[in-house]
Amino acid sequence: MTEQNQDVQQNNNNQSEGDQREPRPQSQDRRFRERRNQGDRGRDNRREMRNTRPSNDREPREERQREERNDEGRQEERQHGGQTELSVIIPLLNEEQSLPELYRKLRDVLSRGGYEIIFIDDGSTDGSLRVLHEIRNRDRRVKIIRFRRNYGKSAALAVGFKHAKGNYIVTMDADLQDDPAEIPNLINELKKGFDLVSGWKRKRKDPLSKTIPSKFFNFVTSVMTNIKLHDFNCGLKAYRKEVVKSVKVYGELHRYIPVLAHWQGFKVGEIQVKHYPRKYGKTKFGLGRFWKGFLDLLTVLFTTRYIRRPLHLFGFWGSVSTFTGFIICLYLAILKFTEGMVLSNRPLFLAGVMMIIVGVQFISLGLLGEMIAKTRLETEEEYSISEYWK
Repeated sequence: MTEQNQDVQQNNNNQSEGDQREPRPQSQDRRFRERRNQGDRGRDNRREMRNTRPSNDREPREERQREERNDEGRQEERQHGGQTELSVIIPLLNEEQSLPELYRKLRDVLSRGGYEIIFIDDGSTDGSLRVLHEIRNRDRRVKIIRFRRNYGKSAALAVGFKHAKGNYIVTMDADLQDDPAEIPNLINELKKGFDLVSGWKRKRKDPLSKTIPSKFFNFVTSVMTNIKLHDFNCGLKAYRKEVVKSVKVYGELHRYIPVLAHWQGFKVGEIQVKHYPRKYGKTKFGLGRFWKGFLDLLTVLFTTRYIRRPLHLFGFWGSVSTFTGFIICLYLAILKFTEGMVLSNRPLFLAGVMMIIVGVQFISLGLLGEMIAKTRLETEEEYSISEYWK
């Protein structure tokens, strides 16, 4: 019995010693967790101190300014639901000196609202592309499109229209002769109900070698197209998005965008805008552009009015020529039978016969055009639709 009691007592002692040893690892774990939490708080404090350090600690000033502008642009886009309200399209060719000042003026005018600036480099050979990249590094709302070679202003505008995301689109030149401060006035006219608003450089700051031919060109174009605009050549214009997505621009037809839009049923307006003399570089246009402009006018008249009904054009002039030649020949035939006049040596008789032949050819050409037009599939017809109820 004594040995059994001793064994029981020894077991109890061992159990009590084991119970005393169990709490020791828990206290160690608790102390380890406390040290770890203190270390985490220390790292958080150091991280917070790094985030709140002075702005001129290590980061360059230009980098901070660029990030601030990018953050500002993203914030404005979020405020406008990620939508671009305005797109400014600027074709350019060798305008290295004008671009920084032009960007500053645009940024002052477009300081609020969701917007984008699209520069179209039409094959510049100077440092224009380098300057554009410097501007884009500071402002991500600036977009750059560069052509491999010079394609012309119409091609630049066509590409800009294709990539524009704004509800309103403004086009202007990069030579600082157009004033960016006029952009709000153009947009206000669009909001009044116009679909396209063209600028009118009433007080033009150009030499007479450009102003006089331009006035004659604008007068002839206005008479032939029956559109009452004073300045078809002004690069400062504002459009609704529907206009630029509907009008097809190619060749040298950028001068006639108001004509094309008007004949598609869009409402075209005009306001006076400021114009400044060229500050840097030299003009890219010569007198040859007016000759090209008149040829393009014929293209616009034919392709917009008579492309679907060529007989109305050729048939009309063919009928006039045939009728006039017939009257001349009839008059000479009467003289032949009444007075016995010889007709073989009369130039008027040859002119009458020639007019009949030319008239018949014109009518035949119109009929051939009608046959070609009728063979096209009716599903290829394209119309400008204002609304679509589905």
